[in-house]
Amino acid sequence: MISVISDIHDNIPNLNTALTIAKENRVSALFVLGDITNAQTLKYLAINFSDPIYLVAGNMEVCDLEAESKKYKNITFLGRHGGIVKIAGRIVGLCHESFSANALIKQGADPRLRGDDGTGISVVFYGHTHKPWQETKNGVEFINPGNLANVFYAPTFALWDEQTDQLELKIL
Repeated sequence: MISVISDIHDNIPNLNTALTIAKENRVSALFVLGDITNAQTLKYLAINFSDPIYLVAGNMEVCDLEAESKKYKNITFLGRHGGIVKIAGRIVGLCHESFSANALIKQGADPRLRGDDGTGISVVFYGHTHKPWQETKNGVEFINPGNLANVFYAPTFALWDEQTDQLELKIL
């Protein structure tokens, strides 16, 4: 099980609730899709979730997430425009804004970046809009878990079973 969160904007109480739910669901990895905002929130995240964290920078960061993330062994920093990870034999794209997804999909078309089933990217997780959303385009699933900040929309995040492809939206 993987927890997918985005747009924390330094809301530590909601982050804490999401991490508690993640622990209760035996989450083994965390996808963080940007807009953590400051170094203290990143530290809180890294200390309170000891398993792998895959981190994308958002458009509202007020610290150097790349430099800060190097302080924590459990964080893999994927950059401002996101990146590709292989999880459970699948190729997954992570980015902050959905417009970065096209570049990830092109990158994922590289024959060297194939899942165990021989396919490229099957799912892209993104944030930025704060609105939970799920749609399929050209055979690729696009999923936005919403936001933890409680800005514009109620605070939400997603639990994704990477083995069965089941997705559950959690509303705080």
